[in-house]
Amino acid sequence: MSSRVILVSDDRSSLRSPGTALWPQAAHMRGTHTDGWTAQIFDYTTTVEADMREVRELASASGADVIHPHGALATQPPGLLVSDVDSTLTRTEAIDLLAQCAGRADEVADVTARAMAGEMDFAESLRARVECLAGLPVGAVEEARRAVVVTPGAKELIAAAHEAGATVGLVSGGFTSMVEPLAAELGADHAVANELEVADGHLTGRLTGEIVDRAAKASWLRRWAAQAIVEAERVIAIGDGANDLDMFDAAGLAIAFCAKPVAVEAARNTVSFERLDAVSAVWCR
Repeated sequence: MSSRVILVSDDRSSLRSPGTALWPQAAHMRGTHTDGWTAQIFDYTTTVEADMREVRELASASGADVIHPHGALATQPPGLLVSDVDSTLTRTEAIDLLAQCAGRADEVADVTARAMAGEMDFAESLRARVECLAGLPVGAVEEARRAVVVTPGAKELIAAAHEAGATVGLVSGGFTSMVEPLAAELGADHAVANELEVADGHLTGRLTGEIVDRAAKASWLRRWAAQAIVEAERVIAIGDGANDLDMFDAAGLAIAFCAKPVAVEAARNTVSFERLDAVSAVWCR
């Protein structure tokens, strides 16, 4: 079975040490470089014989990241790429931006951090945070949307995925009023998030419809894969926190992006610098 190991970094020199552990058995090695990141891609005709624990330790010590595609993604481009939004596709958290408008930033930020670290049930914590927004004029949502900071390389990644023939979906524990315009701006094919309830031009502090928690994210990933007739092993999932773990399990390749330890441990594949398009090294041929 063919296999592939990719080293990525925003510092080319950091690839040297882990690369020496991979090169001897590789059938082919190539490099790719952009203004924001560099990758070394090692292809093997069989399963990787190098000690991946050693490779990961060398990479960690030198500041490089490791992505190790298995199965179809070692030789084929993805058919579906699914990304979390807050702190992945963007460098901001939607609920925190809204909380600033409501004057409840510190209170909400604390709950957000605990939820993303897996210390609280996501649905319960989301409801608690949304309650803090009660009475906020609906116009504040647009103000918060304008404050969203898109992760460098996000638009480039989506374009690269489309060029490779993949469908792109965004799944978010944030809110449709912020995620859907972002999806349209970046060119994503699908987007799903939570719906804020509005009455008389103000947020009620409640949600309507299904909460997009970790189980829902995995469910949407499977639904989009079925619609695109893409097998699970050709799906890439990208996220940063505990709410992404189920979709990590559902995908053929999980990548933790600038992530919390719980996501890094689950995914094993990482990009720890702020260039989301480094993920496209997975299908570089």
